[in-house]
Amino acid sequence: MRSMTQLGNDLYSGKTSFPFVQRRRLWFIIAAVLVIGAALVPLFRPIQFSIEFTGGSQFTVSNPASFDQAIATDAVASVVPDAATRVTTISDQAVRVQTDQLNDEQTQDVSAALAEGYGVPTSEITNSFIGPTWGADVTRQSLWGLAIFLALTFVILAVYFRTWKMSVAAIIGLVDVLVITIGVYAIFGFEISPAAVIGFLTILSYSLYDTTVVFDKVRENTRDDGEISGRTFAESVNLAANQTLIRSINTTVVAILPVGAILFIGVPLGARTLSDISLSIFVGTIVAAYSTLFVAVPLYALLREREPSMKERDARVLAAREKAGVPA
Repeated sequence: MRSMTQLGNDLYSGKTSFPFVQRRRLWFIIAAVLVIGAALVPLFRPIQFSIEFTGGSQFTVSNPASFDQAIATDAVASVVPDAATRVTTISDQAVRVQTDQLNDEQTQDVSAALAEGYGVPTSEITNSFIGPTWGADVTRQSLWGLAIFLALTFVILAVYFRTWKMSVAAIIGLVDVLVITIGVYAIFGFEISPAAVIGFLTILSYSLYDTTVVFDKVRENTRDDGEISGRTFAESVNLAANQTLIRSINTTVVAILPVGAILFIGVPLGARTLSDISLSIFVGTIVAAYSTLFVAVPLYALLREREPSMKERDARVLAAREKAGVPA
């Protein structure tokens, strides 16, 4: 069996090649199925948004005698039976209880019930209210941040690579990452919170970094080699993807190991903020590596190889190859 070093050398030289571009129809079908599937998930399992987006009441119980979350659920139900309750252990000294919007009387009664249930004085119970207006503002600002990020990404990539087609391929790859990651959130019932939004923007940045590195190698391979190398445009693009494959795998593994440790340790311990942000980064990092190689790269090849000048160059390469008796 070949070592990773030998495999990397074979991929870089072209001795071994994975058909990222040649089998792009298959990869596009798989990508479409994943995106459509992720987009349909909310129809069967609605996306859960945190209190920061929906508005509601929040209670913090400090120094409780017990961290049993059922106590908080029963306390809220004793006052408002039909209220939706989310309980989180936020540290080794506090429990956070989030509910639907409550009026002043209900808030006082819930505070008293929580104090009794957790065996603490009412002074250890703090409450706050997040109105729907503030939640709507958070949502609006998050969407604006995403739109500005995508717009700047498109412009910067177009200027850097001197072609808008790389920008289109990169943006579609980013949208692919975002939709699939949100779909995973919906499947497992995780809430989308401000921490998760930070995680989404983080993995979009990672995806952009990964795509830029691969595209830089694509530009290097396709800028000058042309007929000199004896490769068609699609073959040069595919070679670039293979030459950066080991780097992408190594970077992804190194990135997900610490995030995975936080995720799988944080969730059992009830560290909700850590689990929110780490889940989005963990899933998004894996999807970003896949999206760059199986979506963005073959899509860029598809957009460029249809250009008249590229068709002419490929025709000359194939004619020279046939004349020299090189097998296709």
